[in-house]
Amino acid sequence: MLYLKQLLEILVVSTRLGLTSFGGPIAHLGYFHEEYVRRRNWLDEKSYADLVALSQFLPGPASSQVGIGIGVMKGGAFGGFISFLGFTLPSVIALILFAFVAQEFGVADAGFIQGLKIVAVAVVAHAILGMAKNLTPDLTRKSLALFALITTLMIPHFLSQIGVILIAGLLGYFIFRENQNEEKLSMQFPISKRFGAICLTLFFGFLISLPILSNVSSITWISVFDSFYRAGSLVFGGGHVVLPLLEREFVPTGLISEESFLAGYGAAQAVPGPLFTFASYIGADIGGWTGGLMATVAIFLPAFLLILGTLPFWYSLRENNKIKGAFIGVNAAVVGILISAFYQPIWTSAIHNSIDFALAALLFFMIVYWKLPPWVVVLSGAIGGTIIAMF
Repeated sequence: MLYLKQLLEILVVSTRLGLTSFGGPIAHLGYFHEEYVRRRNWLDEKSYADLVALSQFLPGPASSQVGIGIGVMKGGAFGGFISFLGFTLPSVIALILFAFVAQEFGVADAGFIQGLKIVAVAVVAHAILGMAKNLTPDLTRKSLALFALITTLMIPHFLSQIGVILIAGLLGYFIFRENQNEEKLSMQFPISKRFGAICLTLFFGFLISLPILSNVSSITWISVFDSFYRAGSLVFGGGHVVLPLLEREFVPTGLISEESFLAGYGAAQAVPGPLFTFASYIGADIGGWTGGLMATVAIFLPAFLLILGTLPFWYSLRENNKIKGAFIGVNAAVVGILISAFYQPIWTSAIHNSIDFALAALLFFMIVYWKLPPWVVVLSGAIGGTIIAMF
């Protein structure tokens, strides 16, 4: 009975956060800290910082993984699932509904779509600057980012992205050996190492087997599930980074039009919760409710398996400087991959003349310096695009 009460409390608190947490992953972590650490004292400052550090080392949606980890600490593996469900479900429902509205009323052809494309330019540019500052502070990491940028521009294929990430991780493993004394971790998790090993085995098993099944099978949804799962497995840096990866997976194949894709991305900026729920919109646009739910499962499954798999081993991972070095190299390469995708297709599809550039500059200023809420920026972009289309 006490356990059920704990699960209900996790669900209520996480759902409230899912309905009110605007502003992206960094803002989400601030909301989590206020609710879980200061107000409810579910974990102490050091434990929260350790959990955030782990989420930064792993690919996938950082804020969602922190929420899952807090749920695990409070209520075990099922508590982690309940925490994820409450935080994620509101934006999943909102974006699936938006996909139906977009199809029914043909908003993909409306004049404000150009404005939403320009919003994407401003948002991704802001993300790039923040990531570059934090992830490429020295010449070595800047060089890794340049290598990733040139390679992915010259070879625009998902295999080149995987290759760049692997090479950067290998180089980071040997180059970055940080020698620093850290305090022992204070976190304890109700998950066994055996359970963690099973989760990690499943993660790599899906990552290897899904592309093979996709190539040998003629079933479209296996290929779609593979694309979402791979995006969730390889994205370091949060929801903004997943935009170009998903665009390259679905727009060139014709499963979703570029206009519908960018309309959904604009909508994803305007709703609370994790940006990875953008996948829910794409899935719903392709295959209705079932497609939206399938896409949600596929893109978040890697985050689940990784956070549950690594929590029991986090002590040794955190103390191994070579492992940290590999992640440092990977993070630097991701900056280059994002710049490559920022140019093609985001910039080339949105900025056609000086007026488009002027609107992009205004929206960028609203995000970076005026620090306006995301929904205000999205609405301003839509209005600006509509006005531009009238002339």
